[in-house]
Order: sequence, then C-alpha cells, then structure tokens
Amino acid sequence: MDKKNKDLNKLSRRKFISRTATVAAGISIVPRHVLGGVGYKAPSDTLNIAGIGVGGMGRANLREMAGENIVALCDVDWKYAQRAFNDYPKAKKFKDYRKMLETMGDDIDAVVIATPDHTHAVTAAESMKMGKHVYLQKPLTHSIYESRYLTELAKETGVATQMGNQGHSGEGTRLFAEWIRNGEIGDPIEAHCWTNRPIWPQGLERPENEPAIPSTLDWDLFIGPAEYRPYHPAYTPWNWRAWWDFGTGALGDMGCHIMDPVYFALDLDHPTAFQGSSSQVNTESAPIAEKVIYYFPEQSKLNKINRPELKLTWYDGGLLPERPEGIKPGKVLGDNDGGAMVVGTKGTIICGTYGRDPYIIGREDNPPQTKKVIPRVETSHEMDWVRACKESKNNRREASSHFGYSGPFNEVVVMGNLAVRLQDLNKKLNWDGKNMKITNIGESEEIKVVTTDKFTVVDGDPKFNTQYATINAREAAEQYIKHNYREGWKL
Repeated sequence: MDKKNKDLNKLSRRKFISRTATVAAGISIVPRHVLGGVGYKAPSDTLNIAGIGVGGMGRANLREMAGENIVALCDVDWKYAQRAFNDYPKAKKFKDYRKMLETMGDDIDAVVIATPDHTHAVTAAESMKMGKHVYLQKPLTHSIYESRYLTELAKETGVATQMGNQGHSGEGTRLFAEWIRNGEIGDPIEAHCWTNRPIWPQGLERPENEPAIPSTLDWDLFIGPAEYRPYHPAYTPWNWRAWWDFGTGALGDMGCHIMDPVYFALDLDHPTAFQGSSSQVNTESAPIAEKVIYYFPEQSKLNKINRPELKLTWYDGGLLPERPEGIKPGKVLGDNDGGAMVVGTKGTIICGTYGRDPYIIGREDNPPQTKKVIPRVETSHEMDWVRACKESKNNRREASSHFGYSGPFNEVVVMGNLAVRLQDLNKKLNWDGKNMKITNIGESEEIKVVTTDKFTVVDGDPKFNTQYATINAREAAEQYIKHNYREGWKL
C-alpha cells in the first residue's frame, strides 16, 4: 500500500469526507455508482446525526430523516425521551449536550435541536462552532440578540442550517408570495396574522410548592442559562412554552409559522416601531390573549408591486382580525388553527396555518396562473436540510429556511414579546433594528407588572390581592433583548 493510501486510512470519517469534497471541487459526497450498484448508499452519502431534545418535535424531525445514521440522542428528561431511545437503540444516550459533543465530536456531522426555547441558542452555537450542521426548531431563539448572533455565526462557520418552520418549504407559501409579487392584489397596505394558540395554560403565577425532582430528569440542565428556580411539573415536559424564562408564548410558538408567508412574500426587513396589548400580563408567564402591531417602513419596488408603509397585526388567544370585505358568510378565516392575510389596493389574499391553501377573495374558483418563479422544495423540510448538509460550503444551495433568512425573521417574531411586556409604557415603541435598541424609553421610565393576582371569595364577592413589581423599563428592555445568562452558561 502506498503512502497516500496509508494516510487516508488514518483519517477519521469526517476528515475523509472533507478532503474528498476539496479534491472533488465542490462535490462533498462520493457518487453511489463508484462504490456500489443501483440502490447502494455509500457511507459518505450518509449523515451522522445527533438529536438534542428528542422527546417531542425532535423525535418527529429525526423520523423525517430516515436513511441517515442517528448516532447520539441527548435529552435532560430520559422518561420523556424514552420513545426516541426505543427508535434508535444503537444511538448513544446523553443528558448533557456538552458532554455529547465533547465525547462524540468526531462521529457527529449534524445536530437536530428541539429543546425548550431558552436553550436553543447555546446548544446551536456550541454545535456550529464545532463545525456541525444545525437544524433548529422554531422559534429560532428566545431573544433578539441570540437570533442576530446565530445569523452571524452561520456566516462565519459555513455550516448548513435550517429553522423548523416547515411551512416555509411548502407549495402554499410560494404561491402566496408569487401571487402577491405578481400584483394579483395590487400594492400591499396592511397584513394580519392570527393563531388559536395557546392551547396550553398561560397567564400563570409561579407555583409555591416544591415537589421532588423526578429521578429521570436533570433539573439543573433543564434550567440551563435561565435563572434558577425550584422544580415543578408545571414547567416541563410540555408547558414550558407558557413561562417567560423558558418559552416565548403563543406568539413565539406559532409566529414563525404564520407570519412567515407575509414576511417572505413582501421581503420585509426590520420594523421601525411596534406596540402591544393583551390580557393581564405578569412577571412569570405570557398572557392568555394578545395583540401586537408592527410598523414596517416603505421599501423599494418588488417585482410588480410597490411596497408602501405596512402595518402588520398579530393576534392570539382567540382574537381575530376584522372580517375582510367580500369574504363569504360563515367561511373560516384561514383554517381552524389560524392564518395570514394581506390586504392590497386591488384585493385580499388569505392562507391557512403554515401558508396552506392560499386564495384571493372573489377568485377562490379562479386562482391566478402566475408563473412559478420561486424554487420549490421537492423533499421534506428536514430532508432539504440534509441535502444542504451534504453539499460543499462553496457550492451549496442553502436550505429553504437557513439562518440567513430565518435569523432576521425570528428577530421580528420574538420582538412581539417586547411589545407585550412593555405595554405599560402606553406608547408606540420606536425600533433601531441595526443596533437592536428601543430608542424612545427614558432612563427613569418605569412599568408596573403584576406579580400575583390571588383572590378569595367572601359571601360570593371576590376579594383580590393584586400586587405589582415596579421595574425600570429601559433596563427591562435591555434584558429582554439580550439576556443575562446564569453563571456557567454563555454563547
């Protein structure tokens, strides 16, 4: 055996793929016909994937990647993750993703992350810095700063990325965009997005009792970068979405699905201002229902449409926009889970959740035959990312919701929680997108936020003991935009 072949034998699997990609001038996989017959899948054509947070959506995402090699599974709750462990009995199991990356780094090509929102950024960032491709569930991050950080890190590392807003890869989202850009509703003047969520409890106060931590759960790892609090089953494994420290409420959960067709179709950038209102908001969890208005500036012409100033309104908790003119009586706006609508100078377009089934009011039976100019995703959202992982950095067609798109978009989504949490200022908040800063909060301005709203009933009359925390608004805004992590955690 010559020296060249001896050297190749010494290379790890990952280094072999990398070197093969360089020699092949942009082809990062060995063609199957070189190594085997029809139907043969070469080892270099198979990703070694690790899952972080595999009890819920992570398990569903991994199952969409059938044919790839699931080598490691990580979850802080091994009881909740047991079904995924059963799916891949040969995969190594971990509770701490840092330990997994440390011990199996050379054996992992890509990572699928579906942890609670507050640990998205730290898990993704560490994986990307190690050269791992990342599929990250929506919302991309818990805060605006984290989204900006991951967007820049994706550029720096050159790994393949994807946010888990699967509707972005769907046909409906593309038709929605093509019809709007072709001028089928004229110039857009306002937009509305809504969801039936939350379908979990919100508007909650922090539990006072402290039950024992289950033996299958590493509670300290679940807390991660958030401020420590005692364990309670109200937080995990599913209802973490409700709590400000761990989740982003109904807006964060569904905004990345429902606002996406509008943001994508109009190629929006940073809003210049926003304002929110809601049912009672407290220091612990997102409100039961809320409304957020985003104000976007005028932009240059896009295809056949002008883009004047746009007001986009978000609704959740059962709130809905006013029914548009011309819609048939009794017809559900969007679908039963929510939808999006753009009102233009010539008409109104509506779609369901995930961009599904778009239609223009009055043209339901005669949809536009607009030329399909936006590339289609021929596989699943997950496999579109797998494809991108296997292509070389310099010749890659990015996955449909790569961080270069989904990072800036996610900033807009989670920005809505700023509007809600700062609503006691009672004014439109002006936004400097470049510097991630609200520009019209004074140094001494304060907000009063409910800490408890307990009551007792005396002779049929409820007696409330409502208490408030008085918080410096500017300091609160800065913390909401860029979190202070618990000691031992950092990006």
